[in-house]
Amino acid sequence: MAALTGVCLLLPAAAHADDRTTSLPDAEMSTVLDRLTIPDLQRAMDIRLLSSERLTRGYLDRINAVNPRLNAVVQTNPDALALARQSDSRRRAHQARGPLEGIPILLKENIDTADRQTTTAGSTALRTAKPAKDAFLVQRLRDAGAVILGKANMSEWANFYGSRQIPGWSAVGGQTRNPYVLDRSPCGSSSGSAAAAAAGLATVTIGTETDSSIVCPSAATSTVGVKTTLGVVSRGGVVPITNQHDTPGPIARTVTDAALTLAVMAGADATDPATAPVAGALPTDHRTMLDRDSLRGKRIGVWRKGHEGIDRDVDRVFESAVQRLRALGATVVEGADVPDVIGMVQPHLLPAVLTEFKHDLNGYLAATPGGHPKNLTDLIAYNKKYAAIELPGFEQDLLEMADKTDGDLNDPVYRAHRAAATGQARDSIDAVVKKYRLDAIVTATDLPAPPIFGGGGSPFVSSTRSTSTAGYPHITVPGGFARTGLPIGVSFLGTRLTDASLLGYAYAYEQATHARKAPHYLPTAR
Repeated sequence: MAALTGVCLLLPAAAHADDRTTSLPDAEMSTVLDRLTIPDLQRAMDIRLLSSERLTRGYLDRINAVNPRLNAVVQTNPDALALARQSDSRRRAHQARGPLEGIPILLKENIDTADRQTTTAGSTALRTAKPAKDAFLVQRLRDAGAVILGKANMSEWANFYGSRQIPGWSAVGGQTRNPYVLDRSPCGSSSGSAAAAAAGLATVTIGTETDSSIVCPSAATSTVGVKTTLGVVSRGGVVPITNQHDTPGPIARTVTDAALTLAVMAGADATDPATAPVAGALPTDHRTMLDRDSLRGKRIGVWRKGHEGIDRDVDRVFESAVQRLRALGATVVEGADVPDVIGMVQPHLLPAVLTEFKHDLNGYLAATPGGHPKNLTDLIAYNKKYAAIELPGFEQDLLEMADKTDGDLNDPVYRAHRAAATGQARDSIDAVVKKYRLDAIVTATDLPAPPIFGGGGSPFVSSTRSTSTAGYPHITVPGGFARTGLPIGVSFLGTRLTDASLLGYAYAYEQATHARKAPHYLPTAR
């Protein structure tokens, strides 16, 4: 209720849902947009201290003011305010659709909407694409009352474009910047979604992950990022890399908002076969997942190898996190290091993903109406023709490698590669969980964000390669900050369908630490 009290103090007593003249000073509205959770906003709108129209207008004003520094938002929905007014009318008539009624949400630019917005995956080649219908997850959001506010920037083709690609850059949106330190990487590929969530440009944003594309940018921007078990959220209507990895998920400032949004998005989709086997695995009521005492009595394994001794700020933040888990009643189990699977899966993973990318992207391009390349071969030709725009200083070698495959998912060689990669990744987590009888594993998510340009390689072992290849859940929450002002994330990961439990552990940790701080848009690291 403390946050709701803040709304009452910030909003004039005369404000009500159909009062379009009420306005707040910029500083006060910024506080509302940064601090309040979705349940707080719903209560404020229910008692007519706030309206969806006012909230949506506040975000649009904030985007206009802040986004020029970030390039986090590619476009705003020209119908957003009209949708917000419709939501207010439903609320006044006691016909609210669901828990997201009137809540503005930004989508990653690779998620289809059948409206006046574009879905480009960051490429100018898809500017004239016209998706025939909303992505399944977008329809779920709309059905729950959400206002689709706009589209967020991303790494073009979700970082599966060229080996020298810069995270957070797209030909459509330019370079996304980290709101904490503007010359540092926002990571990729859901860079715009994470930066927008951190900067308070929407209540919650939606990203997608193939390998680290939700988890890494969320950690880099002190936000909560949820990568689910494969299939919990449908990929229908999402520009693909591979249906063996691709996973949409929420990015938010709080675990509450992430869990609530995820509960809305989850569901079986007839067009995505991966969703049926896991339907119902996630509770429909997010509140059942959020328990401050959820860590008490749980066995949490600590993954240090490949993450410790590389950066002293990461070591400091992570050690504090481990001590906090103990204080919250968890049994902390040392030595639960997930093996570095890159050497094991790479000989199998890359050939499998290249084949899947050609198959899945060709299917998406062929099925999407509009005047655009209809297959990968034509896309490569388009990029060469417009190289000054699409290939400024790097190549499209990943696209070209994928196009050389046959794209045949029935080929025995391909199937052997996929089985080996997925099996070994699952074993790397399952064996540790079984050996130590764990409920979850905790680790540092990544190093503080490197410079946007010339970040170079990192000795930090990927915390996401196993979970992404296995199709297992992975959640990052704010853990603290480096002395440079850069965020450091803490990850909870587990085996298949432990999503709800991981959200509970992340919530308990978040509520005990309140580690997140709003960004200050520093020009360079201090």
